[in-house]
Amino acid sequence: MTTTGRPRPEGPGPHRARSRRAALLRPRLPRLPHRRAPGAARTRAGRQLHGGPLAYAVLSLFTAGSLFPLVWTAVTASRDNARLARTPPPFWFGTRLAENAGTAWTEANMGTALLNTLLVAGTVALGTVVFCTVAGFAFARLKFRFSGALLLLTVGTMMVPPQLSVVPLFMVIAELKWTDQLQSVVLPTLVSAFGVFFMRQYLLEALPGELVEAARVDGAGSLRVIWHVVFPVARPAMAVLAMLSFVQAWNDFFWPIIALTQENPTVQVALTGLGRGYVPDQSVIMAGALLGTLPLLLAFTLFGRQIVGGIMRGAVKG
Repeated sequence: MTTTGRPRPEGPGPHRARSRRAALLRPRLPRLPHRRAPGAARTRAGRQLHGGPLAYAVLSLFTAGSLFPLVWTAVTASRDNARLARTPPPFWFGTRLAENAGTAWTEANMGTALLNTLLVAGTVALGTVVFCTVAGFAFARLKFRFSGALLLLTVGTMMVPPQLSVVPLFMVIAELKWTDQLQSVVLPTLVSAFGVFFMRQYLLEALPGELVEAARVDGAGSLRVIWHVVFPVARPAMAVLAMLSFVQAWNDFFWPIIALTQENPTVQVALTGLGRGYVPDQSVIMAGALLGTLPLLLAFTLFGRQIVGGIMRGAVKG
């Protein structure tokens, strides 16, 4: 009974009916999958992954195939020419490695060649990194007229065979009287179209335009922006480009054999002096090739971890 004496209606009241009707009409959202805690995700992501036996077998096979040319060079350098002419060839080291290396060092002027190659490769790598980074920054973040056409022209030079530029380049070198001098090898390779395009693509992704604008607002000029903003951001790509440029300059043969002589050679030019004669001594040639390869192996052994670390720091975004 109510306070007025009227009987209470059976069943739920109007407010309960309205709430039940609203619950039925409310759309049901799909259940989201259970999300793990960030700590658990980081723990799983930080685990070291291990491959199976098949992966290690394939990696071992590729490693053996990569090391075989170097091992074979050392084996042939430790034998004499008569033993190399027999069948089957030797498959283990001999006792003439030091003797053959000494002969190659003397006949090929290897001391001067190694010093010249180190100077040429180091200068080319440094110049390529600096100039290509600056040019890549200009194409990536600076606005100027005909930038797209200039970039297209720069990339288009990669399609021109280098053999076509040998004659005019040698005429310029002869006119400047730079023949048989190291600057004739260094200056034509200080900037590469590949390096400019490589640094431009990297800086487009790694260097925000807002960062450059903020430096401009703080009163930084172009040189200060390049030194304090561009170079620190581009450091991983600069390490990769320096490594590639150094190896290419060290192994370059086509232009140095034209511009230099045996009196002032690089390593690749010096090795051509070992193959002369009616019957070239293959063991001495291999010993010279081994001497020319050891500095590169030493550089990769000492700085390989830093180069790979720089690449990984540039690839991982925190």
